[in-house]
Amino acid sequence: MDLLDDGDDQRTGDNAPEFTVSELSGAVKRTIEGGFSRIRVRGELGRVSRPRSGHVYLDLKDDRSVLSGVIWKGQAARLATQPEEGLEVVATGRLTTFPGQSKYQIVIDSLAPAGVGALMAMLEKRKKALEAEGLFASERKRPLPYLPEVIGVVTSPSGAVIRDILHRLRERFPRRVLIWPVAVQGERCAPEVARAIAGFNALSPGGALPRPDLLIVARGGGSIEDLWGFNDEAVARAAAASDIPLISAVGHETDTTLIDFVSDRRAPTPTAAAELAVPVRADLLASLGASGARLTGAQARGLGQRGQRLRDLARALPRPEELTRPAAQRLDFWGDRLPRALRSRIDGARLRLGTASATLRPATLAARLRWDRQRLDRSGGALDAALSKGVDRHRLRLAGLAGRLTLRPARQTLARAPRDLGKLAARLASAQRGGLAQRRDALAAADRLLSSLSYHGTLARGFAVVRADGGVVTSAAEAQGHSVLELEFHDGRVTRGCAREGDPGGGPAAAADPGPPRRKSAARRAPQQKTLFDD
Repeated sequence: MDLLDDGDDQRTGDNAPEFTVSELSGAVKRTIEGGFSRIRVRGELGRVSRPRSGHVYLDLKDDRSVLSGVIWKGQAARLATQPEEGLEVVATGRLTTFPGQSKYQIVIDSLAPAGVGALMAMLEKRKKALEAEGLFASERKRPLPYLPEVIGVVTSPSGAVIRDILHRLRERFPRRVLIWPVAVQGERCAPEVARAIAGFNALSPGGALPRPDLLIVARGGGSIEDLWGFNDEAVARAAAASDIPLISAVGHETDTTLIDFVSDRRAPTPTAAAELAVPVRADLLASLGASGARLTGAQARGLGQRGQRLRDLARALPRPEELTRPAAQRLDFWGDRLPRALRSRIDGARLRLGTASATLRPATLAARLRWDRQRLDRSGGALDAALSKGVDRHRLRLAGLAGRLTLRPARQTLARAPRDLGKLAARLASAQRGGLAQRRDALAAADRLLSSLSYHGTLARGFAVVRADGGVVTSAAEAQGHSVLELEFHDGRVTRGCAREGDPGGGPAAAADPGPPRRKSAARRAPQQKTLFDD
């Protein structure tokens, strides 16, 4: 049988190496990650998805293209700028592929707004969303206490802001101050300020650490990037949810942040916040002295006016003895009539008692007792008869229930059990035979399918497989590079020398191996090997 060589009927590319899908995906992944290990991409955030896993999936886009991105859960919690749809950002990360969907994506490590314009656009978007929820409404803002006992200050403990606030409080009206130290810029600013506001509200009134009556959130001036932590949505919501009245004093008079809109009062500077918190003690003392003097004068004038009025009214009243004389006369009149009325009342009571005693005789009482005894005897007899009837009725009911409580149904069930068990055993044996027959048929069908798909059927039609050094030879040029070739036919294998170019003939042929052909599993075949006879 002649060996197949590459003729005109061979298709171009049949000898190219094969790749599995996983191998190709891995090669593309290594290529992309090697060429784009660390990149920065600028674009607009499109779709932003936050599933329950905590990861963030988003799209970076411009006017022509879209790039998928992912931020893993641990990194998403540490981002200084949280992704929002429509925000223009600069994303830093590495480019990789996702073989499950045959696409590439960027794994983002950090995210920053693309300039001040993007920050202002994001701020305006947050402002509109919070305003739509009613967090800026004036009716929800609470009045500040006139003279708070304890003031809570949320600021940096090392800056000039806290010194200005304490100095102004000492000048105006010294109060007790609790300081919650926080970072006032950077990535830690927003979460720490939100936790500080919530922490002050969580204190119990009258506890070891007193709950403030007023809160001041303060920071000095700076750029929009420095003040950006106070534009965070978490800070704004924490300020809006505070049960303690809150004054925001962030930046200078021209600086405006989101916390200014949701706070109960905005101060242009931290020093002005201290002035809003407490009044001036000297002014209070002066006002108190003036009010005391006015109160003393008003009391003196009121007492004098009321004394004069009392004297005027006293002159218009009659003499005291003239007021009591009619009452004394009425008392004398009723005193004269009282003895006669008492004697008349006693005589009437004595007459009624004599009339009643005439009817209370021993014979009348004895007759009443006999009548009551007879009635009692009749009631006792009726009660005995009713009890006897009730006992008889319950005895009959109990006898009927005892007749129903027998073991006959249980004995009948036990007698039927062997027959039912035999039927079930027969059904089980039949089901086992049917299941075995089905599995035998399925195994035979699988064997026939394996035989039809095996390349040994192709060998039986006159083809052969050429091997050299353990690999399949697929071209004449490749065969020229080997001195010995192994030919596999449908009934065995033979070894034959290969003639090189310029040699007069091939090498000696080895003895044929008449052994039966061995089936090799497709899973064990090397990925780069391919038969010449696959149609």
